[in-house]
Amino acid sequence: MAIDYPAATVRQLRAALDAREVSAEELAQAAIARIERLDGPINAVVVRDFERALATARAADMAIRAGERAPLLGVPMTVKESFGVAGLPHTWGSEMFREVVAVEDAVAVSRLKAAGAVILGKTNVPPMLADWQSTNPLFGRTCNPWDLTRSPGGSSGGSAAALAAGYAPLEFGSDIGGSIRVPAAFCGVFGHKPSYKLVPMRGHGPPALEGEDAPLAVVGPLARTAEDLALALDVVAGPDEDMAIAYRLALPAPRQTRLSGFRVLILDRHPAAATDGAILSALNGLADELARAGARVVRSHPDLPDLGAAMDAYLGLLNSVVSRGRPDAEPISAHAYLDCLDAQNRVRAKWAQVFGDVDVVLAPVFGALAFPHTDLAWGERGLLIDGAKTPYGVQLAWPSVALFGALPATVFPAGLSDTGLPVGLQAIGPFLEDRTSLAFAAAVERELGRGFTAPPLQALEPA
Repeated sequence: MAIDYPAATVRQLRAALDAREVSAEELAQAAIARIERLDGPINAVVVRDFERALATARAADMAIRAGERAPLLGVPMTVKESFGVAGLPHTWGSEMFREVVAVEDAVAVSRLKAAGAVILGKTNVPPMLADWQSTNPLFGRTCNPWDLTRSPGGSSGGSAAALAAGYAPLEFGSDIGGSIRVPAAFCGVFGHKPSYKLVPMRGHGPPALEGEDAPLAVVGPLARTAEDLALALDVVAGPDEDMAIAYRLALPAPRQTRLSGFRVLILDRHPAAATDGAILSALNGLADELARAGARVVRSHPDLPDLGAAMDAYLGLLNSVVSRGRPDAEPISAHAYLDCLDAQNRVRAKWAQVFGDVDVVLAPVFGALAFPHTDLAWGERGLLIDGAKTPYGVQLAWPSVALFGALPATVFPAGLSDTGLPVGLQAIGPFLEDRTSLAFAAAVERELGRGFTAPPLQALEPA
């Protein structure tokens, strides 16, 4: 196979498939071989469906020979364990769901399959998706390909680790507390948190709690290029069946496509949480480069929401989701819940004013770089940021900005720290203008060379 599979993008693989330079079966075999060779110490792909994947790949080859074309036809990929995939375990990393097997595909998975994707298996998560690590009692610990002693992030940690390790060019995750964006930043890949409700959530909920969509939560793609994120979003976005009777998707075109046209607000401080100097250095360095490239860069806006107050209200909504179903949970009153929604509406109105004057907000994803694994309880953990120990949970601060605003946010690699760890930044866009944040990340990648760099995996290769 002439193509360099571990470094190839979705678009490159599709072009090679259509030109008959490679077969879908060969791509699936290359992916399976790489997972089997390298994934022991990383432990990203924890549910493997290789036989069905090979059968799907062979069917894709027949379709391509017959002249069929589809955005992902013949492309291997994995999905986060929390998505329902018919016939595969659907445990959310929790002992209580150990025996659950999905009977149908989640909507996003169904749409990926309809676009021709070859699903290799599912990637690891923390229990109930509630951590920035990806360790659980069913499948064990996932390690960061850049440094096996560190977290790949969570809860889509297996997703980002699989991408960084070159197993597949595309993944699908979810985000209610940074769960797409933090792993993307920790592992040096791209990730997109869509606007709220842009992609249907059906089939992604915990097995015992399927029903109404959780507030704040979204599902979205991770990839090794911004272009592939946009391609994947086009495949899965749009109303679910019941709403599609009346509604059709018509996402606005990006406001700009070149850096010289973008108006960028730099957000480098959050009142609730410290931010590592390496991240701030990357952010401010990029701001200077953007200005030199002709972008209009500003560092304040009079209508910026009160980020501290917004985070407090966000935590109220988040608690209503993550505590649901727990026997020891304190119930939240309906009035308090509605108060949180009212606060969210006020914040969204503020953001709409901000985005009247700027196109994207550039901000950190998380206050720290990939941190060492820990087995301490959540409340006992701390993070070292510039040598000072800081609380763990307050790092919901940066993820909450886009979540509480229901805004799209695209994470892209911004380089490596002095310690050799990836630094990621997020471009937050206007509500339902996902193409604008994606276009900004693509322009940074294209014009400034801020793209995916493969981690050094030589030590994992068999002798």
